[in-house]
Amino acid sequence: MKIVIIGTGHVATILGRKILAAGHELLQVFGRNSLYAEALAETLSTTYTTDKNHLDLSADLYLMAISDNAIAEVAGSLQLGKKLVVHTAGSVSKDVLKACSKNYGVLYPLQSLRREMTVLPDIPFLVDGNTDDDRTLIADFAATLSNQVQFAGDEQRLKLHVAAVIVSNFSNHLYTLAQEFCLQEKVDFNMLLPLITGIADRLYQFSPHEVQTGPAIRRDEGTIQKHLEVLQQHASLKELYQVFTKSIQSVH
Repeated sequence: MKIVIIGTGHVATILGRKILAAGHELLQVFGRNSLYAEALAETLSTTYTTDKNHLDLSADLYLMAISDNAIAEVAGSLQLGKKLVVHTAGSVSKDVLKACSKNYGVLYPLQSLRREMTVLPDIPFLVDGNTDDDRTLIADFAATLSNQVQFAGDEQRLKLHVAAVIVSNFSNHLYTLAQEFCLQEKVDFNMLLPLITGIADRLYQFSPHEVQTGPAIRRDEGTIQKHLEVLQQHASLKELYQVFTKSIQSVH
């Protein structure tokens, strides 16, 4: 397929590289900032523009990989007729694209993406379209980028986006707090990395409920109290420890 990418950030960069690796043709990058647009176009060996009036109109698919709160504005500023347009957001309805085309949908990468990634990650995709034909076209395109493609309407996609925030953003925040704690207490955070990856790897074989361990599930009050004493000077972390302990015990 011939593709135009609208956006210049992390998602646009990684999906652009995925698209090239799959053998598709990238016609153009469209972005508001000329420096970012030129840099991404150079990375992807294509052309760029910052002027909507110079948007290449010969593409088969227009991939809008921009921030959630910018999609409506950008969609409203483009007139693409019957061209197939997709956005990549988990929490934004596909219908926001009505303003720019009669054919539209969603290509949501259920993955945390960073432009500096040297190895392209596996990316599950949730897809949708405003017609059966569009859904099929988008799904077929996604299948060239990934072996994990599922249809998901706005409501289902939003629920998975909530779950993604919990397992990714919230977990990473806990890693941040743990690292700060280790720095302040002069212990080595890097010693925890095999534990982090080991727990994640187990989830390919077992449910999270099955692999839960620790003093909370054991009702080991002696250890819990020792931990709370250590956290006496870390009020926010102590509060989180107590909240998670109570939650684990209520679930188990």
